[in-house]
Amino acid sequence: MKKLQLFSVALMIALLAIGCKEEESTVTPTPTTVDEATELVKYVESNNDYLYAASSFVISASSYRTEVVADPTKIYTIDLRSATDYTAKHLKGAANVTLANLYTHIKGLTLSNYKYVVVTCYSGQTAAFGVSIVRSMLPLAEANKIVSLKWGMSSIDSSFATSYWLAKTSNVRATQFVTTDAPAKPAKVTMPTLTTGKTTGKEILEARAAKLLTDGFNITITEASLYTNLSNYFIVNYWPNAAYKSPGHIDGAYNYDPTTKPFKIDSVMKTLPTNKTIVLYCYTGQTSAYVGAYLKMIGYDVKSLSYGANSMIFDMMKASSNTSANAFVPANEIKGYKDLLE
Repeated sequence: MKKLQLFSVALMIALLAIGCKEEESTVTPTPTTVDEATELVKYVESNNDYLYAASSFVISASSYRTEVVADPTKIYTIDLRSATDYTAKHLKGAANVTLANLYTHIKGLTLSNYKYVVVTCYSGQTAAFGVSIVRSMLPLAEANKIVSLKWGMSSIDSSFATSYWLAKTSNVRATQFVTTDAPAKPAKVTMPTLTTGKTTGKEILEARAAKLLTDGFNITITEASLYTNLSNYFIVNYWPNAAYKSPGHIDGAYNYDPTTKPFKIDSVMKTLPTNKTIVLYCYTGQTSAYVGAYLKMIGYDVKSLSYGANSMIFDMMKASSNTSANAFVPANEIKGYKDLLE
């Protein structure tokens, strides 16, 4: 009888143990929370840090011509303009590619065969946006080969510039620029929230890059829209401090000096707001498109000011040694390279 009681107790303990194990096995593990924006930035900075480690993202029309004349087989040209405009006239040998297909097209090339892959558009701004996204996903050596034609097709011949750069330079805000000291940057906040569902920096970057290329170059804002209500925006002047002071800046703009690499995660990137639209401006709209693409991939609500300071203080830019090199002076910037066209 005693043995039977002991056996019953042992059996109950065994059954309880099995029940506990079964109960434990059905517990759903808590999903890992991923700060996607931070993972994306950390991946980019460790992979190629293209925003600050890569060579210049632009090539001038004169340098492009020099390279093509020296050895046309070493230059691959991509034209992002509409099929109609491409068909009417384009750079010799250029491939007509949509922005949505830019990365796929470039990945299909044997990049070791080329010194440069030159991307062009109407003004240089769409190309800069696309080049930024493509560069973000390549090893640094390959990223350095992907460049944007400065000023776009407007730099090749005046016929391309008529509705673009020739129509966009202006002095409309010359009396409204100020030369005050830069305001202190806000306190740091958390990074934007991304919801790609991916977990690694590489996967998150690829998902964001694909979305931006598919969505198109839709991050622009005109100076007229901006000045409707400056206080609606967090305005970022992306110039060295000397240029911020002379020829001056939009009233209330914060100075994020590119020489200080402000948009690295351990710098002042986190002083950018996540609850307000950021308007980024530069001299031409090309650098702001390039940098704006990166900030947009991270999740910031960012706009690039179309045509930059050229659209607001053109004569002041020409007069200042800090900005004159980036003023679109037709006699200097439109090369008339009709022989490069077909």
